[in-house]
Amino acid sequence: MSAGGVDSAVFRGLLGRFATGVAVVTTRTADGTPIGMTASSLASVSLEPPLVSVCIDHAAAIHRAILAAPAFVVNILEESQEAISRRFAGEHPDRFDGIGYRAGDQGLVLLDDAHAWIECARHQLVEAGDHTIVIGRVTGGAPGQGRPLLYYRGGYGALE
Repeated sequence: MSAGGVDSAVFRGLLGRFATGVAVVTTRTADGTPIGMTASSLASVSLEPPLVSVCIDHAAAIHRAILAAPAFVVNILEESQEAISRRFAGEHPDRFDGIGYRAGDQGLVLLDDAHAWIECARHQLVEAGDHTIVIGRVTGGAPGQGRPLLYYRGGYGALE
């Protein structure tokens, strides 16, 4: 390891050993169009007030919208939703085409059949390297059914 840290391939390999849940972060653009991206960088930040964080790459299509939007949703995916995760992680021209979703009470984008929905008001933005850490104050949410989709060492899995 150099004084500057490890290279990106080693870094990815190290963090790939950390199993995570998979979520799709959704919001709306200024004109009301739904936009979303797959994220595995969700973390609980605080209980009082209830805060969560998600890291958004500056190059991500959602980056500009999430910085401008007053609220967003973390849709935690259920084990059968791998295809949705892949859709929102890729360069699909219309990620919502054929994907079931509805507007929540606040007009936020809730994906159908998610394992859970966490509705957030934007609380704070923190610049960190090539990402923005978006901290949201949890304003609502609901559990779904089923079991969570997991991501580990570059692949998907489920609880046994």
